[in-house]
Amino acid sequence: MATLLAKSFEAADEVRTPPLTKVEVVVLGSHVAARLTLEPGWRWSECVKPDAHTDHCEFRHVGIAISGRLRVERGEESLEIAPGEAYLIEPGHDAWVVGDEPFVGHEFDLHSAVSYAAKG
Repeated sequence: MATLLAKSFEAADEVRTPPLTKVEVVVLGSHVAARLTLEPGWRWSECVKPDAHTDHCEFRHVGIAISGRLRVERGEESLEIAPGEAYLIEPGHDAWVVGDEPFVGHEFDLHSAVSYAAKG
């Protein structure tokens, strides 16, 4: 197994494109990373929920925001994620892009990177 490995999201191993969503996945040996690009007007409950068949997003997200802003609500809790912030979002939430700039985040939770916004 390689001890040094780098891959570009520009040559992703997999790309998923639900409405207003782009998920680019790179496989790094036994690890997986994803770049999420969520366009203005994106909201999980409108763009991903129809394929997820759940009331809320049931994925755990661990990442860092690169650009744009994302508002997340989970029960009584709410949070707005800004560029440069690392984030942890537990399952059971809804989220949406704030403003007119796409939200770009790099995510590192294996399960989310492998399965988020995948059909089926």
